[in-house]
Amino acid sequence: MSQWGRFANWWLEKTCQLNYQVQGLENLPATPAIVLSKHQSAWETIVFQVILPRQVWLVKRELLRIPFFGWSLAGLQPIAIDRKNLRQSLQKIIEQGKQRLAEGNWVVIFPEGTRVNPGEKKRYGVGGAMLAAQSGYPVVPVAVNSGKFWPPKSFVKRPGTIKVVIGPVIDSNGKSYKEINELTENWIEEMVLKIQ
Repeated sequence: MSQWGRFANWWLEKTCQLNYQVQGLENLPATPAIVLSKHQSAWETIVFQVILPRQVWLVKRELLRIPFFGWSLAGLQPIAIDRKNLRQSLQKIIEQGKQRLAEGNWVVIFPEGTRVNPGEKKRYGVGGAMLAAQSGYPVVPVAVNSGKFWPPKSFVKRPGTIKVVIGPVIDSNGKSYKEINELTENWIEEMVLKIQ
């Protein structure tokens, strides 16, 4: 998947003149962390494989059924949830998230649960914040403006430079999941306004 991400990124640059710029790489801790990121485009699922350390994602269970892509995704041991069963999903996020982090993987979660158009915002789910509060692992907030160049549910890609901003680590120790979620949401949404 990482090699595919590198190839896809190279292909996007050559064919669409679409590249990216990352700010804040120095904010990535040396140990595994929980990445909570804005999700505006399919682009994040490609390039995060290149930018971030070894990772697993929180995904909708039905994605694993997509031929080839889903099969490859399943090989990465994602945390696959059924969004219709909230209680069971939260339990799975916490149990499997702790396990993946202990194995040295980073856990990538899009707290809004789906791709969001630039300028829009959905309710931030609490799964990632609950995992952080119960595991003690730090949270790394990430803001992107990818939807400006590759809008959600669109095949059209516009040339330009996508901005990725990696925020300062949010220490989860001694914080409730509500505090973690609020700090994450505030930082991401403020930064997205700056880079749009």
